[in-house]
Amino acid sequence: MGIPLRQQVKVGAYILKQHLMGRKRYPLVLMLEPLFRCNLACAGCGKIDYPDPILNKRLSVEECLDAVDQCGAPVVAIAGGEPLLHKEMPQIVEGILAKGKIVILCTNALLLPKRIEAFRPHPRFTWDIHLDGDKQQHDWAVSQEGVHDRAVAALRDAKARGFRVAINATLFNNADPERMARFFDDVTAMGIDAIMVSPGYAYERAPDQQHFLNRRRTKELFRGIFARNTGKRWKMGNSPLFLDFLAGNQTYACTPWGNPTRNVFGWQRPCYLLGEGYAKTFQELMDTTDWDRYGVGNYEKCADCMVHSGFEATAVVDAVRRPWKALAVQFRGPRTTGEMAPEIDLTNQRPADYVFSRHVEKAMAEMAHEAPQGGGRRRGAKHGGTAPPVAAE
Repeated sequence: MGIPLRQQVKVGAYILKQHLMGRKRYPLVLMLEPLFRCNLACAGCGKIDYPDPILNKRLSVEECLDAVDQCGAPVVAIAGGEPLLHKEMPQIVEGILAKGKIVILCTNALLLPKRIEAFRPHPRFTWDIHLDGDKQQHDWAVSQEGVHDRAVAALRDAKARGFRVAINATLFNNADPERMARFFDDVTAMGIDAIMVSPGYAYERAPDQQHFLNRRRTKELFRGIFARNTGKRWKMGNSPLFLDFLAGNQTYACTPWGNPTRNVFGWQRPCYLLGEGYAKTFQELMDTTDWDRYGVGNYEKCADCMVHSGFEATAVVDAVRRPWKALAVQFRGPRTTGEMAPEIDLTNQRPADYVFSRHVEKAMAEMAHEAPQGGGRRRGAKHGGTAPPVAAE
């Protein structure tokens, strides 16, 4: 397993404390997005179509550390956009580590060779390098040739410098189990510390809306991959029960408050994947979000979601409540044959509400009122108008 024991103990103790205090809803991972700007324009990304004034916004060091304090989660995942475009990222990481948090910095690694000297290895700090497969697969996923080789070179350099390094692979409907298993073998041979996986999510307004998995296809794909992990040679960075869920062996509802998001708009409702409103504070997010309106079976946009940011928290809490269940899966691995767990009924879900353009227009109006500046779409954005459903991270 690719999760260090000290981190498992830290998160487990935090969950037990919340239960003893009688809290029904509490966060596990703060998803911190200090900016949306990226140096790639992946066709499956739902965050590449903002106007320039929004892409130019940044959260300050003080705003990032305040978000950590407001949320209180034991883990902070710094995403974006590309976090290494933020000039104060080293200070943000150091400030969060000083608060005793586990920090996972998600990056495409293109800027890592230039920025790595500003960071230092730490037992609670992980570089989480985006790598969606072998050279051909990854370069297709990020819509640019040569990115895979640069990311792998940066990965090797970070490991040589003593950093903890993981990869984060998002899988699409053209993924092949045999090929992904070979890829996991290859990155394991590189000495990475963890492999984190997730199916792609159907983001509103992503340019490519052709390559996203439904729930049945997700389960079949992950069963095919896990069946090839003979000898359990891969260090998986996801919890055992989440992996068992991906293989179709657990019926889980998502926990949208488990991974709350703070970005340049505020605290995003209801989760990292859906931006359907924003709160000014974490407490306002928790108190005023109608959580029952979201999730598989409740909302059409959530119907095919099996992403880690929605379901990992559910799996982790289940593991703390039933440790024998998690240990059994960790020992034998996810089951890859036999009947799958029942699906959640979708017949009463409410229809999707496409709100991306409305939020962008509101943000642009507020920014124009505060400090008028030139706008326009980001160069290279491929999708305009009011979006139909759909695409992935």
